Amino acid sequence: MRHRLFAVLTAGGLAIAMLLAVPVPVATQGPTVAPGAGVPRVAATPTTWTVRRTPDGKPDLQGFWNNTTYTPLERPKDVTKEYYTPEEALAMINRSAAAEAEQTVPGTIPDVHYDFTQFGLDRSQAPLSLNLRTSLIVDPPEGRLPPMTEEGRRRAAARAEARKQMGGPRDAVQNQSLSVRCILMDRNGPPMLAGAYNNNYQILQAPGSMMILVEMLHGPRVIPTDGRPPLPQNVRQLGGSSRGRWDGDTLVIETANFTDTTAYQGSSENMRLTERFTRVDEETLLYRFTVDDPATWTRPWSAEVPWKKAIGPLFEHACHEGNYGLYNTLAGARLEEKRAAEAAAGKPSN
Repeated sequence: MRHRLFAVLTAGGLAIAMLLAVPVPVATQGPTVAPGAGVPRVAATPTTWTVRRTPDGKPDLQGFWNNTTYTPLERPKDVTKEYYTPEEALAMINRSAAAEAEQTVPGTIPDVHYDFTQFGLDRSQAPLSLNLRTSLIVDPPEGRLPPMTEEGRRRAAARAEARKQMGGPRDAVQNQSLSVRCILMDRNGPPMLAGAYNNNYQILQAPGSMMILVEMLHGPRVIPTDGRPPLPQNVRQLGGSSRGRWDGDTLVIETANFTDTTAYQGSSENMRLTERFTRVDEETLLYRFTVDDPATWTRPWSAEVPWKKAIGPLFEHACHEGNYGLYNTLAGARLEEKRAAEAAAGKPSN
């Protein structure tokens, strides 16, 4: 049995459609992409496509989308060029897919954790939003985050010291990341980037507003597009405060009013984020974002990833409501401490 995986490879604005044959992995194997798959079937994306519009005349971005990609945010240090060849891109997918596959060696921690491939959650089984770029970051041209400012480095050191003073991740709930605590994840953003699974979104539009429903944590982003002013600076939210507007056929969403807990890639609470959504064909929505935070980086930086059409509906992803793993982690750590204290005191362990 084989899946047909649809991907679009883009280089310098040229879109190339490929059908990639992907073997279905068994529970003990990592997902793979067949070498050279799809190379004989190459077709340029039509240039005569006309964007569909909503009743109020805006470009229709509605539907279900997936932003799955194996392209890293930053260009790997051992890669010195902006684009891969198609063959190099497929090799990169193979390496990345194998690296993220769960191992099931008896007696190890991964052995008692579920294997993404068992449930079709691994990224190789999704409609890859793949481009030939070697990084999602397109500016700076070297494909990596700009240098941190002195203020950014001091803040990063202060945050690290605060975490150290609070103890390890098993000492308190507050020491766990926002994602482990099921509060905010990379898929939710903003910016919205793919994770290991649940990389689906639904966009709905109405006059004066729009909504992006994020599959991960079933979180809705409601974005006014009616020109209303932003929230006052003293009103802060983990996901910031967003306002949308149209620049021709591109939806522009500007977000500010973050908290110092959000800390995207080490950012400050004064980070300003600009997201741009452009429907480039029936199957593709180009997502580009720019991060501007002078308190953290020496210059703004931008990244982009194509979103591919997906099949709905989205199903509720419940995390915090049943996050027993966090409780068990903390309870297990306390039990280990109790047993160590009893052993030191010469008492029998229960």
